[in-house]
Amino acid sequence: MIEHFFQCPYCWEEISMLLDPSVPYQVYVEDCEVCCNPIELRPRFDDQELTSLEVYSIEQ
Repeated sequence: MIEHFFQCPYCWEEISMLLDPSVPYQVYVEDCEVCCNPIELRPRFDDQELTSLEVYSIEQ
C-alpha cells in the first residue's frame, strides 16, 4: 500500500488515503476523513509507482 496526500474536492483539506499499487488502473469511492463526503478516486500505476490520481466529487 502507498499513502498519498491530496486535497478533498469538497472541504479542500489535505487528506491521505492508502492506495493499492497491485492493480494498474482502479476506480473506487472512499469518504473524506475530514468532511465524510464521498470521493471518487482513479489512481493509475506503472510498475507499482503512482503515475496519476484523478479525484472527483460525487454529485448527490
